[in-house]
Amino acid sequence: MSEGGGVRTEVAGTGVWLGFLLMCLGMFMAILDIQVVATSLPTIQNALAISPDAMNWIQTAYLIAEVVAIPLTGLLTRILTLRWLFVAAVTLFTVASVGCAFSTDFGVLIGFRAVQGFAGGMLIPVVFSAVFLLFPPRLHAAATTVGGVIAVLAPTVGPVVGGWITETWSWHWLFLINVIPGLVAAAATPLLLPRGKTHLADLAKLDGFAVVAMAAGLASLEIGLKDAPHDGWLSLYCVALFAACAACTGFFIRRALRVAYPVVDLSALKQRSFAVGCGLSFCLGVGLFGSVYLMPVYLAFVRSHDAFEIGSIMLVTGVAQLVTAPFAGILESRVGARSLTAAGFALFAIGLGLSAFQSRVADFDEMFWPQIVRGVAIMFCLLPPTRLALGTLPEAQVPDASGLFNLMRNLGGAIGIAVIDTILYGRSLVHAEDFRVRLLAGDVTAAKAIGLSAGLFAGRLPGPPDARTVAFVRPMVERASLALSANEAWAFLALVALAGLLLVSLAREKSG
Repeated sequence: MSEGGGVRTEVAGTGVWLGFLLMCLGMFMAILDIQVVATSLPTIQNALAISPDAMNWIQTAYLIAEVVAIPLTGLLTRILTLRWLFVAAVTLFTVASVGCAFSTDFGVLIGFRAVQGFAGGMLIPVVFSAVFLLFPPRLHAAATTVGGVIAVLAPTVGPVVGGWITETWSWHWLFLINVIPGLVAAAATPLLLPRGKTHLADLAKLDGFAVVAMAAGLASLEIGLKDAPHDGWLSLYCVALFAACAACTGFFIRRALRVAYPVVDLSALKQRSFAVGCGLSFCLGVGLFGSVYLMPVYLAFVRSHDAFEIGSIMLVTGVAQLVTAPFAGILESRVGARSLTAAGFALFAIGLGLSAFQSRVADFDEMFWPQIVRGVAIMFCLLPPTRLALGTLPEAQVPDASGLFNLMRNLGGAIGIAVIDTILYGRSLVHAEDFRVRLLAGDVTAAKAIGLSAGLFAGRLPGPPDARTVAFVRPMVERASLALSANEAWAFLALVALAGLLLVSLAREKSG
């Protein structure tokens, strides 16, 4: 038995593989849940009479609980073992999903969303721990490929699945679709995964102060990132939240380094490849979650597509990921993780950068090749770095390290989306004002840029525009301004991918 709570054998049987696939199914449910709910927030808002200001807490409650749970996965794996931690997490996630579906008011829904997020947060890193705790080294590439494909596919298919469920059935089924897979996974996994010894007595050693500090720090950061684009990064409220995050994080790190039984073992960060891997995971999170967020914003508000149409367009990325995944696993054993990681981030930067030159009328055709490039790149930005980071560690460090590795990707996504929102809100106003000044000055190129007929613009009446003209032109200006801002956000994501490329040179590959 490994100290990390798994039982590794030199030959992984059919039962182990089936158990691992059920664990991947649980992870898929957790990641997909975020996306499908996002597409139906207006429907849920109307059904439960939720105020517009409070609506985003449906997602925020889930995300805060998720990031708190992720780093706790290592501790809980040591206490419960990999097998029973997964069973507990998927059972809790399923029960909370039922609670969400039958919620009759906002408060009850938020409570169940928080429970759902906490359980879902454990389902993600436990899969990547399982790769290194259940399988021999020669199967790491294959297991990582399976887990990686499912992890990145869920955000891609989420919008189309969510849109279809809401239009075909009702918002309740966004949660009820988790019930049957959850029950199957909870019932079958204990029979398939290797047995390990639990250490429930270790709960008495839990550092409660560190847990509270970690939870408070991560929650403050998530709330601050959510509100900063609207309230201002330097507003008193956001500065107070970020200061609280810094103070809580400092206290937590001090406790983790001094106590005999830390909540999260940070010792893996002393190894260069793992530290670099966490940096790469952060960069991937910015680009992956940022692109999955930015495309629907553009397609909804500039191109006026509904959720189902948006999901259909974004499926291109998912198909490219599925096609690339087997080749990523094969090439890694022949080329090396570091070289493939460098190629992946270089290609990711190109794919993100191509979208920075989209026209105002860009749609499926113009988005096709950038999505293909990104879909191919993402698999090389996820699979080789995972082995680069976790494959160098002893088994005892893998559960905690997996939590940290996945936490960095989620934090990267949260920070990336906050920066994207800041760019969209701030720069759209600047572009709109520029269009207004140019249109009033009679600039024909500005009229063409917003989609206004040059002949109609030239034939306008002299003098200031009347209310009807303003009402006609304003939506065109807003869409064109948002399109330009979206291009700048794509450029930001490309720069982060380039930063990841620079980080790769610092990594060391496991010898032998």
